[in-house]
Order: sequence, then structure tokens, then C-alpha cells
Amino acid sequence: MATDRYGHDLYNGTSEAAAHLDRAVEDLLFFRPAVAEAVDDLLAAAPAAPVAQAFAGYLGVLGTEPEDAAAARRRFEDFASGLDRTGLPPRERLHTAAAESLLAGDLRRGSALLEELTVAYPRDALALFVGHQLDFLTGDALRLRDRIGGALSAWEEDDPHWGPLLGMYAFGLEESGHYTHARETGSAAVERNRHDVWAIHAVVHTYEMQGRFAEGIAFLDARTGDWSAGNFLTVHNWWHYALYALEAGRTDTALGIYDAALHNEESRGLAMELLDAAAMLWRFHLAGSDQTRRWEALADAWAARADPPFYAFNDVHAVMAYVGAGRVADAERLIADRRRWLAEPDTRTLTNHAMTATVGLPVCEALVAHAAGDHDTVVELLWPLRRRLHEFGGSHAQRDALQKTLLEAALRSGRHDMARVLISERTALRPDSPYNWLTRARLADSLGDAARAAVARDRAAALGRTGDLTTTSL
Repeated sequence: MATDRYGHDLYNGTSEAAAHLDRAVEDLLFFRPAVAEAVDDLLAAAPAAPVAQAFAGYLGVLGTEPEDAAAARRRFEDFASGLDRTGLPPRERLHTAAAESLLAGDLRRGSALLEELTVAYPRDALALFVGHQLDFLTGDALRLRDRIGGALSAWEEDDPHWGPLLGMYAFGLEESGHYTHARETGSAAVERNRHDVWAIHAVVHTYEMQGRFAEGIAFLDARTGDWSAGNFLTVHNWWHYALYALEAGRTDTALGIYDAALHNEESRGLAMELLDAAAMLWRFHLAGSDQTRRWEALADAWAARADPPFYAFNDVHAVMAYVGAGRVADAERLIADRRRWLAEPDTRTLTNHAMTATVGLPVCEALVAHAAGDHDTVVELLWPLRRRLHEFGGSHAQRDALQKTLLEAALRSGRHDMARVLISERTALRPDSPYNWLTRARLADSLGDAARAAVARDRAAALGRTGDLTTTSL
């Protein structure tokens, strides 16, 4: 029987198929678009191989594109309808069950099955990668860390894929708050392979979460050719660069990145990219910056998708775009559609049902309330959720747009005690963030404490100067 590079048998596969599988896994680990072609070649060479069919199913889900998921589900159902599961080896049986669960919308069960698989087969890089991405999509920081950490001892450091494994582990460490360990681990992965964009992304997150934007800029500038084009994370890592620029007070640079990389006429309209664009413009919106032209184009892109209920995290960013463009009626229609969907009895087993009901819809309603200037309602909706936002997925950096929305609402509604708590929490975690000191100054102004406001603004200005951009990346 043919085996893959890790020594696993490829059930119902040939040596040619195993070579395609190895190529597909390699492309997946490094976020190369060529993974789609490699999986097509794998399916052509071994259409009866459960791992091949599962791989195609996983790709259909991970991009959070409803049409891709629907097509993958139909293909997998055709395969599974004639499959004798009782005769499958344990690893293939678990891959089949995991893919089936994901394509049915049960991300958490699929995640648990892949975790069970990697207990027995810790060198199954496909299962580790897909499980890791599911932990990200469901906001499970501890599992994001420990799924990979639990497999590390089964790998040798001279394995060519030790680096991508470290990159995944680094991101789990960062989302769990281990910033120094995460940065060191991610940097070690990048040293092994300078094109490991997930590891670069993990290190970038550590700087973002500590407000060390000047160091983040320098890190990205030193590696521009390694991450800035030709991979699935290109737009997202440019988004991180724009976040740094915005923190440094360089709004012109952030908008230049937005127009060049985040959203323009040539953008593909993928959900993962549109949500980055919305999250960036929302930060400008909170700062009172008029970006009407950009909002209108982005809202059109979201409307063109006409997504069914699929992933609440995407819905929230669609509503951001509608609200930013002044198209509140579109936002309200999306909310009403999701409410109708929640009432349907056959949606209860879907992971997105809980995500939408507990987090997605309240956040969407808070965004609409913000558009109406009803800051009290924003606070009432977001304050109880501020420690639960991870339940509908994404990273801390992505969800920070919502934490900032809550803080802005607290300031604008005159809830000084609440604003003080939120600002204190932020400053304790990111003492080098100019934004945090500027919000402290605004709170001091509201309380009539001009001296404290002046000190906070001076601190923000000094921190901003340390992040002056000398980038050659643009």
C-alpha cells in the first residue's frame, strides 16, 4: 500500500496519489494557492481514497465561503453514499467522520474528531492543520494552543515540517496570552523557512497584542518579499500592517494600504478579505473619519455575495459595511433574515446557530444602534459579551474592533466608571498603545481633569513618535 511522507498508509491510493497528497499538504501548510490544484490531482489519482475526499471537504469549509462549502458537501455526499465505513482503517474512518461533520455545519464535532485522530496519529499534518484552523474559526484559544503542543513530542526537529508546526503553535500561544514564548517560537519557525506566512502572522500578532507597533512595522518591513504577495494570507498580513500604521497615527499610510491591498476594483470579494476591509474602515468610523466612498464600495461587495446564514463572524462584518455606508436598512434585513433562520428547527445542531444567537446577532444590533447614536443600547448589548466575543470566532486583534466600539459607547454615553475600567484593562495590557492613552485623555476631559488629560496626550504623542514609519513596503 502507498504511504505518505509521514509514514501513513493511503487507503485506496497509489504511489502517484501519495505524491499528490504530500504536495497538497506542503502547499496547505505554507498557505499556497496551488493547494487547490494539488487536491484536484489527488482526487483524480485516488477518487476512492477517504483522505483525498476528506481533504477536498476541508478546503470547502475553511474559507468560510458558503458556495464552496455547498459544492464540497455535494461531492462528499456522492462519495460517502457508497462507502462501507466498517471496513475503513481507524485513521480514514476519523477523517471521513470529521469531514462529514464539518460539511454538515458541526464545526465543534469535526474539531473534536480531528483531535481524537491526532492523539493516535500525532504526525498527521493534515489533521493538525485543519483542526488548528477550526480552533481559530471557533475562537477556542486553549485548543488552538494545546492541539499543536500535544503533538510536538512526536516530531523530530529536523523534519522539514517542524517549522510550520512551530508557526501554528506560536499562534496558539499568542491567542492564549503567552506573548514572549509565542514571538520566540514564531521567529524560530520563520528562521527555518522565510516564506512561512502563518508563522510571520503569529509574530505579528504578538506585537499587535502588546501595542509594540514600531517593532511590528520593522518586522514586516524586513520581510516584505516573503509575505506580501502570492499566498492566502497576503491581504490579512497587509491588514496587520495597516493596523500598525493606524496606531502610529499614519492614517494616510493605512488608507494607502487599504486601497492597494485590502479592497479595490480588482479584489476577489472573498469573505476573509472583505471582513479585514470592514474591520479596518470601522476603526476609521469610530474615530469620526468620513470614508463614505470606500464604505459604499465595500457594502456593494458584501451585498453582491448575498450570503445565506453560514458564519456569524462574517455577518457582523457585513453589517459593519452596511452601517458604515449608511445602508441601515440592508443591515436590518440581514438581522431579520438571521432571526428567521434561528427559528428553523433543523438549524439547532449547526455551530453557527449558537454563534449567531449568542454573539452574532447582539453584536449586529449593537452596530445598528451605534449608527443611530444610541450609545446606551450599544453598551447594554456589548458589555455582557465583552468576555464572550471569542465564542463566534476570530482572533483577539480582529475582535478588538468590537471592544473599541464598546469603549467608544461608554465614553459617548457618559458612563465614566465603565470607561475607566475598559481603558485601565487596555492600558495594563498595552501600555505602549497611543490609542489607549488618547482614550484616557478623553475620559479625563469628560471629568474636567485637564491636567491628567494633558499628561495622557503627551504620553500618546511620545509613543506615536517611536512608531514613525520609514517603510519601503508600499
